Amino acid sequence: MTKRKLTAIDLFSGCGGLTLGLKQAGFRVIAAIEIDPLAVETYKKNHPRVHVWEKDIRVLAASRVMEELGLKRGELDLLAGCPPCQGFSAISTLNGRRRRSDPRNNLIFEFLRFVRMMRPKAIMMENVPGLVKDRRLKRLNRSLEKLGYKSNAAVLDAADYGVPQRRRRFILMGSPNLAPKFARRGRKAVTVREAIGKLGPRARKDPLHTFPEKRNAKVRALIGLVPKNGGSRLNLGLRLQLACHRKSDGFRDVYGRMAWNDVAPTITGGCCNPSKGRFLHPAKNRCITLREAALLQSFPQSYFFSLRRGKFAVAEMIGNALPPEFIRRHATALTRMLQRHDR
Repeated sequence: MTKRKLTAIDLFSGCGGLTLGLKQAGFRVIAAIEIDPLAVETYKKNHPRVHVWEKDIRVLAASRVMEELGLKRGELDLLAGCPPCQGFSAISTLNGRRRRSDPRNNLIFEFLRFVRMMRPKAIMMENVPGLVKDRRLKRLNRSLEKLGYKSNAAVLDAADYGVPQRRRRFILMGSPNLAPKFARRGRKAVTVREAIGKLGPRARKDPLHTFPEKRNAKVRALIGLVPKNGGSRLNLGLRLQLACHRKSDGFRDVYGRMAWNDVAPTITGGCCNPSKGRFLHPAKNRCITLREAALLQSFPQSYFFSLRRGKFAVAEMIGNALPPEFIRRHATALTRMLQRHDR
């Protein structure tokens, strides 16, 4: 007997990392919601058969989504999403103010609103670890319990699940039947060398890989001095460092190189800028390219990203994306659970 294809909806879809991971786990993603036009352009190019609402989720009724998709309450297998997490980010809350005031912090309740209306058979929500310490998570959990959902939540490192970078993320999975289990950790990490060491001839015609860097002579010379394969600007001594670095001892990964036989640091929206972190190539005197950043996020080399708004907009899309392989593994665990209850 052929197994039924499980259905899923992706809220806050971004450029499609979550959707890709769900598809790889065997889900049929039937709809997505995203407000950013560039992310929607990128998403539609990679997932042309998915119905996309380019809209602020706060003004989109869940009942309208159900009506247009022909969905009844309780029919959807999985509702998944990653509400924008900048408001919970550790970097953005250093001054202690953004966490309380950033309006994006309340978008987790838009996720809850859709759960309340659709009553899916399973839910998956992903975010930054900072959400764990926020009172909103307790409120969310209480509401899910009242709706009958049993949930499992944890902060996990994507490097333990086949993604070639250190990336600690909060993930919550739930179901009315039982609390879903996470995927098992992998036995071996995927290294930078395995991810970007051999891109092949296709990369020479890839605009994401060939987009030029613009650095002044002083910065180019500094990059050339940083030791290969994991070196840091701290290896240079104070005399050779930029004046702004000599004055500050913080952010030590700035102008650092990745190491071939280790995982990459967290890929952020600043991944094409050496002043934003350890984003220098292990062997070449340049930053990692946009394509290399996407590969370190576990996107396939064929994945399209729109360059319509330039390099830094793509870097932000890639840095904000969910690593598809991280999602694939946990969604596969959900698939098994849902199929058992579907018999």
